[in-house]
This record gives sequence, structure tokens and C-alpha cells, in this order.
Amino acid sequence: MTKSELIEKVTEKVEGLTKKQVEAIVNTIFDGMKDALATGGKIEIRGFGNFRLKQRKEKTARNPRTGEQVQVAPKKVVHFKTGKPFHIALNS
Repeated sequence: MTKSELIEKVTEKVEGLTKKQVEAIVNTIFDGMKDALATGGKIEIRGFGNFRLKQRKEKTARNPRTGEQVQVAPKKVVHFKTGKPFHIALNS
């Protein structure tokens, strides 16, 4: 599902809101999530799941084209863990 498809679905479900208003709401939610993760916070949406940052260490990898060893810098990645109700719904 893309962001525009999400906006379309919410617009269909919620009466009284225009597509522009729903788009502003969705953008505000996503911006809040980005800000929370960027400052090292954690996002917990009960019944859905948790988002948090994990730090990957520096590592040595191999360039598949040339075979030479290259250093991969450390980086932050987003980790998502499903909530129990969401997990059950996915696996039923």
C-alpha cells in the first residue's frame, strides 16, 4: 500500500473530511514518527506494533563485482516488532 492509497482509504472511511485534510493528517502523523525516531525515541502503537532505532556496527563486506574488501560504515536502522493482536491477525 502506498501513501496515496492509504489517504484514499481513510478518505473513504471517514465522513466529513476532504482528501486534502486527510493528507495533512497522514503527513503530520508520519512527520511525528520521523521526529520521534530521529531523537532516539520509541513509537508504540498498541495492538499494532513498536518502532525503534537499532545501531548497526561497522563491518567489513565484499564487493560482489570485484571481490575486494570494503568497510561499511555504522548506521541506524528502524526495527519494527508487531504487536500481539496484529501478529495473530497475520497468522490466522
